[in-house]
Amino acid sequence: MDEEVLRHYLELPNGIPGYDTIRRVLALVESRILEAFLQEWNELTQKGETEKLRTILSIDGKTQRGNATSEQKPNHIVNAVDENGVCFGQEIVDEKSNEITAIPKLLKRLNITSHVVTIDAMGAQRDIVEQITAQQGEYCIGLKGNQGNFHDDVRLYFSDTELLKKCPYTSKTEKARGGIEKREYWLTTDVSWLPQYKDWAGLQSIGMTRNTITKKNKTTVEERFFISSLNDDVELFARAVRGHWVVESFHWHLDVTFREDHCQVTDKCAAFNLNILRKFAMAILKNVEMGKRDSMKTKRFKVMLNPMKMLDELLSM
Repeated sequence: MDEEVLRHYLELPNGIPGYDTIRRVLALVESRILEAFLQEWNELTQKGETEKLRTILSIDGKTQRGNATSEQKPNHIVNAVDENGVCFGQEIVDEKSNEITAIPKLLKRLNITSHVVTIDAMGAQRDIVEQITAQQGEYCIGLKGNQGNFHDDVRLYFSDTELLKKCPYTSKTEKARGGIEKREYWLTTDVSWLPQYKDWAGLQSIGMTRNTITKKNKTTVEERFFISSLNDDVELFARAVRGHWVVESFHWHLDVTFREDHCQVTDKCAAFNLNILRKFAMAILKNVEMGKRDSMKTKRFKVMLNPMKMLDELLSM
């Protein structure tokens, strides 16, 4: 972007700042200030949406690989993303810790009342479940071998054909990745028999998904298991499980569309601030219409073809 375009919005008495100046400023800006701007923008643009139905908030972490050096680990940031691909919060993981300690900090800053929080199996922690329940939220969390017998008990339950027939059920079949994918969902509130039942706050149901993908005459089947505070609403359960993949798509855009992992900024604060600014750009591009359903990458390209015109439109939103 040239100086003439920037002067339309900024005073530049000494011309366009150099790379080192921009880096120093980004390293000095308090990240919470940028986060507050991002959250305010997202709440403004999504106003009314969360009143229509319960929001699915998916929590997962992403590493800024370009931030690593021989002396430090890269930033690892836990994000909370809704079904529309909008990030409502993020928490940087302490270098000597992991996502399990960052998730409670992130949850504390979010309004999750009546909304459904989804987390992968790493988040299957009793303290996290208790916090979600205390904040009057719902949860749908993956269950794997890290919970030992709990996972085995749930898996054995759904392996019983007669019990499976009694569970609320829904499915959807569609084309995906050059093949046919059938997604099946079962949910049951029959959980009082579980030895772990009383140890998990708000536990109301257990669920199973089965993804059957047929591609080039080859069929693969994957089954996954979940614990949740949802009742017997299998459609909401299916929405929560499917909605969790939005955070993966969100992270893909950061890497591929915005090339975050190629960014070699090593200052941790500056790298975190750049991460927030990329999310700001994603939120704006998601809300701007350019005549047809362009990809985010195409939208970025169109903005740079005519920055004066497009920036006026973006900033007037």
